[in-house]
Amino acid sequence: GKTLEGDLSRRDFTVNSMAVRLPGLTFVDPFDGLADLARRTLRTPVTASQSFDDDPLRMMRAARFVAQLGFTLDPDARAAIEEMAERITIVSAERVRDELVKLMISRGPRRGLEVLVDTGLADHVLPELPALRLEIDEHHRHKDVYQHSLTVLEQAIDLETGPTGAVPGPDLVLRLAALLHDVGKPATRRFEENGGVSFHHHEVVGAK
Repeated sequence: GKTLEGDLSRRDFTVNSMAVRLPGLTFVDPFDGLADLARRTLRTPVTASQSFDDDPLRMMRAARFVAQLGFTLDPDARAAIEEMAERITIVSAERVRDELVKLMISRGPRRGLEVLVDTGLADHVLPELPALRLEIDEHHRHKDVYQHSLTVLEQAIDLETGPTGAVPGPDLVLRLAALLHDVGKPATRRFEENGGVSFHHHEVVGAK
């Protein structure tokens, strides 16, 4: 931008669109970022569709901030992500990976992962995760593998002991292993004649 306000309008979210003018130390907040910070809300300074079109990685960053900071998505931002999720495919895999790693090692990765799945972003960046949402049959013969995997992730995080303990955290490998341990189940699900459900060799398929 050619002005400070113009530059701030091109930031990802209003909470990152504040500045201080030097040397007078004048606070500049043209998009009410301070109020959004107090509300712990992620809102874009311009229309969400324009912001995410300028840089589709911002959609991933939104999910990461939900996980990392405990913020919530503004309804307009969420709707824009749902509509534009496929745009993430134009972003390099390395940039997407970096955001996903930051999300996974955050304080609350489950909430961020739920944003990825619920908005459709995960269909393009981590399709194994939404694939775990197996349809539950009318007899409830097996549990929800998706929710189970998120719970296992949280349980694994609870085992982390900090930088000096036996299980230093945050441990990316541990967390990914917990999250993805059942990714072979959708491909191996079989309904048995006795009314049960089996996932034979799902660990082999999942490892592959």
